[in-house]
Amino acid sequence: MSLFKLGLIINPIAGIGGSVALKGSDGEGIADKAKLLGAQAKANDRAKLALEILLPYQENIEIYTANALMGEDIARTLGFKVKVVYQAPSLDTTSQDTEDTVTALLAEDIDLLLFAGGDGTARNVCHMVGDTFPVLGVPAGCKIHSGVYAVTPKAAGRVVEMMVTNQLVTLTEADVMDIDESLFRQGIVKAKRFGEMKVPCELRYIQAVKSGGKESDELVLQDIAADVINQMDEQLFIIGSGSTTAYLMAELALENTLLGVDLVQQQRLLANDVTEPQLWQYLQDNSATNVKLVITLIGGQGHIFGRGNQQLSPRVIKAIGKENIIIIATKTKLSALQSRPLIADTGDSDVDNLLAGFMTVTTGYHDQVLYPVASPQ
Repeated sequence: MSLFKLGLIINPIAGIGGSVALKGSDGEGIADKAKLLGAQAKANDRAKLALEILLPYQENIEIYTANALMGEDIARTLGFKVKVVYQAPSLDTTSQDTEDTVTALLAEDIDLLLFAGGDGTARNVCHMVGDTFPVLGVPAGCKIHSGVYAVTPKAAGRVVEMMVTNQLVTLTEADVMDIDESLFRQGIVKAKRFGEMKVPCELRYIQAVKSGGKESDELVLQDIAADVINQMDEQLFIIGSGSTTAYLMAELALENTLLGVDLVQQQRLLANDVTEPQLWQYLQDNSATNVKLVITLIGGQGHIFGRGNQQLSPRVIKAIGKENIIIIATKTKLSALQSRPLIADTGDSDVDNLLAGFMTVTTGYHDQVLYPVASPQ
């Protein structure tokens, strides 16, 4: 089992005003007023309930977090390996501390950002990540209107457990909502949508592609192809080898090299069966941000690199960047791996390690799962 890099943020004052009828913790002076009224912060207790679910997997988890009550204290108390990536300048933490911690965590290439708080905390996280990175909320505030939170702290722990144990976890987009607490204190509930974030949830099969409880391969492949085609615009798309990518090319009505690499731009064929030097030259002519690589699983062991696609060399992969790699596969194909990770065997240990961790796999139209990628042992 590969090491899981869990980002953790706790808003220490989340929900502190609830027990003393202050309807939350947002607003200047509210937290201090709540403390004067005898309120006690519960966010760390709520985060602890989630983290305790993960105790059997401690050796396979490293927690990246901020100092003191923002995550370090509870993680160390429970015995996890901890790396502090942000030092809050004061124990009286602010929303800026939350946002600065998010920035520091994303720089560490974490696999998931777990945060404990309420809707205000979700807004802070959303402000920094948008819908670009998987997050999961541990409910710890008075207001939990956002869909990015698990139903309970333990439920959040169970979802992370699924990821740590390499189970298929679907990514879904959920709304970030919040209400105006000043109006709420006057008895007026006024909710507003502030954005959406990607959230892991338990495996779900899309109803439109089910057949007797199982995936219909033809329909699923159509959905996967439609999702990728929907993304094709000015960017250069490098299409890797394999039957799943071949189906994509068939949907585009383009000639395909089953065991080779093809180039597509604006849904038109640029080149068939390119060599590594040719591919490298195309990359020199296109900025890295303007290139996408579409690959699937090659071979029965779950290889995404190093089996049948050597044209995708370490320097090519590094130039493209992990964030520009689109992995496509049916859930049936992933399930056949029986929780074994995908393998990146590029021949360059630095690139293999760069790819290691959880990556998004497109499994249908607007349907994705998070799946672990490991370097060869």
